[in-house]
Amino acid sequence: MAWDPAQLPDAHGRTVVITGGNSGVGYFTGEQLARAGARVVLACRDPERAEAAVSAIRRRVPGARVEATPLDVTDRRSIDAQATMLLERGRVDALVLNAGMVHPPRERRTDAYGNELVLATNVLGHFRLVARALPVLQATEGARVVTLGSLATRLSRLRLDDLQLERGYTAWRAYAGSKIAAQAFGFELERRLRAAGSGVTSIVVHPGYSTSGRTPGVRGVNQPTRAKRFVDNLQAAWTQGKDHGAWAPVRAVLDPGITGEDYLGPVGRTKGLPTHAHPTRSSRSPRTGARLWPLLEAAADQPFPIV
Repeated sequence: MAWDPAQLPDAHGRTVVITGGNSGVGYFTGEQLARAGARVVLACRDPERAEAAVSAIRRRVPGARVEATPLDVTDRRSIDAQATMLLERGRVDALVLNAGMVHPPRERRTDAYGNELVLATNVLGHFRLVARALPVLQATEGARVVTLGSLATRLSRLRLDDLQLERGYTAWRAYAGSKIAAQAFGFELERRLRAAGSGVTSIVVHPGYSTSGRTPGVRGVNQPTRAKRFVDNLQAAWTQGKDHGAWAPVRAVLDPGITGEDYLGPVGRTKGLPTHAHPTRSSRSPRTGARLWPLLEAAADQPFPIV
């Protein structure tokens, strides 16, 4: 299944919402989809950075249809307000769950609701958003939910008996565990959508090992120092820019041949063109997904039946 990021399918008429789309993989996902003709909505916490990203896309993609909308995935009021706005749009062709915390705090912290902060940022906010915005996705033919996973899922395990890491917190365990939970959510969402006969598809992807120092400079969005570029380029054999990391979620949004059975990532595992990859057994396990779902419902304070 060849895919050419330079020759994307026409996306005119589609609306794609990207959480955390003001920087990194999320930004380049938006830029590439805008270049393909999609209407791109960057759902971001920081309004200044969001507007900088909007300006950058408009500058780099003449005629781009792009806008910013407020979303803080750790604030339930913000999530619920954004879900209401999505419902009012009447059409959302893809919701890309990209926002996340890549550099967790050294010490365990919680959000305003008592949830471990990395889990709240990388999983719980998106869980609540999808649950509340699902009706607009169901009303849009061929709609997709695209979840950003990570290679970090291969280097740890999900502790369902201690999802909030109240015992033995480390920054790495928090990040890797949250990404396993994110992938498990995406796969379980797909199983439940299929069981309900829904037309919505849930697709999980990962961006490989994508670093800012290997990424093209974009004013106001990605401006790594010379030192950062030097260090990151020392790893060029197994890293790529975040613009290339965006290839997997872009393909998940646009390729009609991709289904919820697929898992996309770089062909070289850490870098390269987006192709079929192999998720960890734990993240794809139906048993894990079934056990995780009610835990997410409780932590997000959000029932999520799919009928």
